[in-house]
Amino acid sequence: MAGDTTTTVGATPVVSEYTQALAKRVIRKIDGRVLLIMFVTYNLNFMDKTILSSASVFGLTEDNHLVGTQYSWVSSIFYFGYLLYEYPTTILIQRLPISKYLTVVTFCWGAVVAVTAACSSFGGLATCRFLLGVAEATISPAFVYITSMWYTRDEIPSRTGVWFAGNSCGGFLASLLAYGIGQIEKPLHPWQWMFIIFGVATSVQSFVIFFFLPDTINDAKFLNEEEKQYAEDRVVLGGTGKTDPINSEWKMDQVLECFMDPKTYFFAAISVLTQIPNGGTGSFGNLALKSFGFSSLESTLVTLPASVIAMSTILGTGWLAGRFRNITTFLIIAVVIPPVVGSAIIFSVKGKGVRLFAYYCLQTGPGALPLTLGLVSSNYKGVTKKMTVTAVLFLTYCAGNIAGPQTFKSAEKARGYPTAFKAILICYGLVFLVSLSLRVYLTLVNRSRDKQEGIASLESPAANDKKELTAEDYEDVTDLKTLGFRYRM
Repeated sequence: MAGDTTTTVGATPVVSEYTQALAKRVIRKIDGRVLLIMFVTYNLNFMDKTILSSASVFGLTEDNHLVGTQYSWVSSIFYFGYLLYEYPTTILIQRLPISKYLTVVTFCWGAVVAVTAACSSFGGLATCRFLLGVAEATISPAFVYITSMWYTRDEIPSRTGVWFAGNSCGGFLASLLAYGIGQIEKPLHPWQWMFIIFGVATSVQSFVIFFFLPDTINDAKFLNEEEKQYAEDRVVLGGTGKTDPINSEWKMDQVLECFMDPKTYFFAAISVLTQIPNGGTGSFGNLALKSFGFSSLESTLVTLPASVIAMSTILGTGWLAGRFRNITTFLIIAVVIPPVVGSAIIFSVKGKGVRLFAYYCLQTGPGALPLTLGLVSSNYKGVTKKMTVTAVLFLTYCAGNIAGPQTFKSAEKARGYPTAFKAILICYGLVFLVSLSLRVYLTLVNRSRDKQEGIASLESPAANDKKELTAEDYEDVTDLKTLGFRYRM
């Protein structure tokens, strides 16, 4: 190829001789296409999932005749659908063309959101929310999979932070749009317009995914042949191995290894403990703010700074985790400390302004999950093992989000839901302890592997002397069976 500075040994490119310009060009193209699509889609994912909270203060509960704990169950039932489909979808993600599969899933989820506007009873609303959970169950594990397909271990934390920041950005946009839509009263009620507008926008996004998101690196039309080869080799050398969604085989031995790996249970614990608070505030955030003394429109507006805080936390900690390899567990600890303080203030102190400040303190908490996802992506090798732990992570995610709304007791509305905020304090306090324990465990495992193998890790200067990729580098092997693999913390 004219102008190509790359040399080869046989059919294998010598990755170390690719120019710096090529490296920058490839990552810029991947970010501009793959990462942007994930970010926009995750915005819609969060908006469609949490619009229930905004809709609840604009007539949804009255028009659907919800009484007692029915609203709590409408919030929770979404995650029963999510839970039901989570493991099957992780298998399908590996076996089907990822872009085509996401296209179908996204279109169906948008349709379900739009149809929710027609609901007029608890049964209809619960059915739509259950189906929405089924439809959205694919998005997060698919994005974890795609991130590990395209990015290296150093890049995964920051890129995970970017697409996951779509949660907070989506929350900001949803609150802003809900404020405007909330003033439309005819011919439909405001909450109905919210579901219709957001549902149609999501269905349109499914066509963007179909036409612009490639199934594999080799299918990426926005890269030339040289760039494709470099993109593939860089994740073999600096990532967690080649990921091929078409040719990968589901391996039961990797499933068993995942469940025998102690770090799986640390990650599962962090997932469930962070999502109990998330499930509660995600569905009851606006209602909690109303209980502090804000009106319906005011409760929508005062959530805007909350979204900015959450988004800034996710992006900032994601960048730090990518910049400094072994500080992620410390960052998880750092982001859960403000919610512990904030929740303590809310259930122990009166006053509208003080409680609002404390509510803002809770908004750093969502930064723990993307940090955890980045750590999982960096610390697991083997396609089946990675998809299995992803399934475990999101099954516990569902369990936490199912339990969360139940901590908000309708009888405590006038008192500002003290039980819920006590639960938030306990959960985030336990995340602190689990994260610290995980760090100690990974440190001991790395030291043990250093001693047993008697070699430097794959990331040491000595390992960088490797000039040529071999067929073994492309094999689907797990982290436990990869010589020189060391865990990020």
